Amino acid sequence: MTHVSCSSLLALHAIRLGGFVGTQAVADRFHLPLGLAESHIRDFRERGWISHFRFATDAGWSLTARGRGENEQLLAGELAECGAKSSVEEVYRMFLPLNERLVKACTAWQLTILPDGGMRDNDHDDADHDARILAELESLAQELVPMTTRLTEHLARFSGYDTRFASALSRAVCDPEMIVGTTTDSAHRVWFELHEDLIATLGIDRGAAP
Repeated sequence: MTHVSCSSLLALHAIRLGGFVGTQAVADRFHLPLGLAESHIRDFRERGWISHFRFATDAGWSLTARGRGENEQLLAGELAECGAKSSVEEVYRMFLPLNERLVKACTAWQLTILPDGGMRDNDHDDADHDARILAELESLAQELVPMTTRLTEHLARFSGYDTRFASALSRAVCDPEMIVGTTTDSAHRVWFELHEDLIATLGIDRGAAP
């Protein structure tokens, strides 16, 4: 039976996954009522688990070291409770070679290799070049579906990665930024978030992770 995480774990995890997110984004990530997200954020701040930052016109929340530790402890407890560790580990092993392909595809989307071996920014004028990259990303999207399905069978909070990634690709033909842009809905951002979710759930240090 699929395990449904408690709202406080989801709110804290939303900040972990987003890195630097506003209150509305915390609520939206796991479809929490805004008032509930605000309540959890007040509690997290009082406990010293999060800090508020402002950069120019942007403002948001980030985990403190204590908050990161609490997040990892909660995730480890949840993983043990639902007995999903071996399944998540297996999905992570499946994910790693796909991640290498994703990195190569995103690099090719950003840069064009010149005949002399140099590089320049991809201006997206070569439709055939971009089509080949999109085909590779579409292949990754298809391979992501059974992985997300397996994860969601154990932990409901993993749902949506496959559909969000596919949605970004569908919009990339008209908006190239949907591949590697900084928006939370870009293909690269969704993939990065899944990677972070997997290593956070398994307690792996991203600096040491492949």
